[in-house]
Amino acid sequence: MTAFEDVIVTGLGATTPLGGDVPTTWAAMLAGQSGISAIEEEWAEGFPVRIAGKLAVEPSTVMDRVQARRLDRCEQIALIAAREAWADAGSPEVDPERLAVVIGTGTGGALTLLGQHDVLHASGVRKVSPHTVPMLMANGPAAWVSLELGARAGAHTPVSACASGAEAIALGLDLIRLGRADVVVAGGAEACIHPLPLAGFHSARAHSTRNDEPALASRPFDLGREGFVIGEGAAVVVLERASFAAARAARRHARLAGAAVTSDAHHITAGHTDGQARAIRRAVAEAGLAPTDITLVQAHATSTQLGDLTEARSIATAIGTHPAVTAVKSMTGHLFGAAGALGAVATVLSLRDAITPPTVNLSDPDPEIPLDIVTGKPREGVQTAALANAFGFGGHNVSLVLTP
Repeated sequence: MTAFEDVIVTGLGATTPLGGDVPTTWAAMLAGQSGISAIEEEWAEGFPVRIAGKLAVEPSTVMDRVQARRLDRCEQIALIAAREAWADAGSPEVDPERLAVVIGTGTGGALTLLGQHDVLHASGVRKVSPHTVPMLMANGPAAWVSLELGARAGAHTPVSACASGAEAIALGLDLIRLGRADVVVAGGAEACIHPLPLAGFHSARAHSTRNDEPALASRPFDLGREGFVIGEGAAVVVLERASFAAARAARRHARLAGAAVTSDAHHITAGHTDGQARAIRRAVAEAGLAPTDITLVQAHATSTQLGDLTEARSIATAIGTHPAVTAVKSMTGHLFGAAGALGAVATVLSLRDAITPPTVNLSDPDPEIPLDIVTGKPREGVQTAALANAFGFGGHNVSLVLTP
């Protein structure tokens, strides 16, 4: 295996259902708080799904109003998270030709597409916004972040359903290792709380309908789990070549030691143990570690019956049942294209602060899932190496390995 220079995580940014930045989100995770609540819009009255993980802080309240009007919600939150991550990294002075951006998303500007379609049919062509196309295109979040930072080494957009944000971070690792960038701003963004996707997920029996108890609806690994909860948010990390970071005395949050991307070629919506286990094994091997070295797993764990069971079997098959396992989706809901990036941020923080947030709502553990799941309260203790999983519709599998 070729020896690569280390890649360091120097910046973190996020806006989520738990908070408008990383410190607030992290504090809420450690407290076991839920960011899932009732959808209060008029269209939700009588709708079969009336709960979601809505942003804790509205984007329009923290960014320029004129710019906000020209951006889709997904683009807005990508910029907010990227700005925080960039500032957290100390705003590195880097040659624009050595700075890249990779922001993944599952649906991109879905809210703009659906909203402007309604405008077209209700009011005609003249009322359609001239900003419609830049707002709806999936590469919009990456493009806007690259414009703001002046990044010229590439602006990339993985679109791999729920694995998109994690795949963006994996691609960022590759760009640095291949010598194409010294710094990469990578992550994911998603904002698609709308009746159409909710109706689709409900028809597929994938979404929870625990409308009367929103905070209890997302329950990974619990015997009573009955579907995920849609969420919105963005999470971004700044990755740097170790020598570049050292030269500017940058603060180190963690090391991105390895990553792997595989595909199942099995089913459009059902994951497969083989593909997931291959991703886990490859990421661990690329990091130069043994399965026994992994002490923490940030699980994809969406709170679906089949999905959670498949992932549990994949973890046990690939590395065993010894690691502590947690699932932040129990608190945030499923952020789709941003989920893997937020999972990576939470994993970095667990390594940095030597504490792991609990999986909430796990009151009746599934007996078919023999994992050491962190529940009840945070688990303190140093972790030597951690795995962050993200799996998406279409058979997309991504595993990231991080070390302190």
